[in-house]
Amino acid sequence: MWELRSEWRAVGFTLLLWLAAAAQAVARAPRRYTPDWKSLDSRPLPTWFDEAKFGVFVHWGVFSVPAWGSEWFWWHWQGERLPAYELFMKENYPPGFSYADFGPQFTARFFQPDQWAELFQAAGAKWNIRYGLYHSLLEWFHPLYLLDKKNGFKTQYFVSAKTMPELYDLVNSYKPDLIWSDGEWECPDTYWNSTAFLAWLYNDSPVKDQVVVNDRWGQNCSCHHGGYYNCQDKYRPQSLPDHKWEMCTSIDRASWGYRRDMTMSTIASENEIIEELVQTVSLGGNYLLNVGPTKDGLIVPIFQERLLAVGKWLQINGEAIYASQPWRVQSEKNTTVVWYTTKDSAVYATFLYWPENGIINLKSPKTTLATKITMLGMEEYLTWTQDPQEGVLITLPPLPPTALPVEFAWTLKLTSVK
Repeated sequence: MWELRSEWRAVGFTLLLWLAAAAQAVARAPRRYTPDWKSLDSRPLPTWFDEAKFGVFVHWGVFSVPAWGSEWFWWHWQGERLPAYELFMKENYPPGFSYADFGPQFTARFFQPDQWAELFQAAGAKWNIRYGLYHSLLEWFHPLYLLDKKNGFKTQYFVSAKTMPELYDLVNSYKPDLIWSDGEWECPDTYWNSTAFLAWLYNDSPVKDQVVVNDRWGQNCSCHHGGYYNCQDKYRPQSLPDHKWEMCTSIDRASWGYRRDMTMSTIASENEIIEELVQTVSLGGNYLLNVGPTKDGLIVPIFQERLLAVGKWLQINGEAIYASQPWRVQSEKNTTVVWYTTKDSAVYATFLYWPENGIINLKSPKTTLATKITMLGMEEYLTWTQDPQEGVLITLPPLPPTALPVEFAWTLKLTSVK
């Protein structure tokens, strides 16, 4: 799935891409929805989103020109007037240089959308790509927004003239599969007219049957109202939530946009990313991983390397991820960390660290006489015995690390277990 992200609060264009692993039949709205949260929250989430599991988020905009600090460059410089940003501008740009002056340097000269698509498919989009639009409700320095803010948000000049016409136009013109709303935090949903827009989106828009939205539609909406829940950036629950959710995070832990001052100390390792993916899916969530291209439209090699590592791992273990569901037990933390998923009649146990004795003890599965166990990426059945105390003892393949199907996070497939 592609999500085209328009980041207007930073006056630029930001891209968000969601990779859908499978396109299944979508749940059709059983009735018309009214513009209130009780009605809107009752809409079933289209099935394709839950089955996708993995997506790519792309922040790309005018902030990619200074490419320093973070994608909130404009706000940190001219809103908060942080000394470090003021010093950066003084040392690198002439007096009187404005944020708008960065615009002509946002050339996208080397942007190759086909190459991006190939990269994102290699990262984990196995069957098709769906696309969506990011939309920021607020715009930091827009005069009408500042006027409404001065009026205590009792007026809606900005909403009527800019935000809502823009949203309706984006949906009608580009027909996204997903709308990733943001920038809602300063005002209630009644200021944004969010419920009226969502009622139209679900009832009458050209994407009413398949569109998915998140939960950022006004103050106090996050983790309470909307389609799936973001809750907050890098949200990571410790137990199984009762609502579909998403973890969005960035390969560069310190920024969502590309920055020239990026260092390896802030880059997530392959193992960290895969561990987050496995944990997220085991707890019923989707994992949205961000990269930031340069102003020229290049995705730097370190980001490509991390995306391709995810794709390589999913080529072997995707069976335990795509279209899976949380199992009755989500995780075990014994001598190694194990995360469970299930699909059809199989149970999948992904363990993060190889036990020194080559035997793994899974406490939760209850075996039967028909139980069979394999490791994804290998054909042979593994030998196992019932643990006298609890669970099952599985003898892992006696192979050197280089001969194993992956280097980290191995997945066992168990059939005929309870």
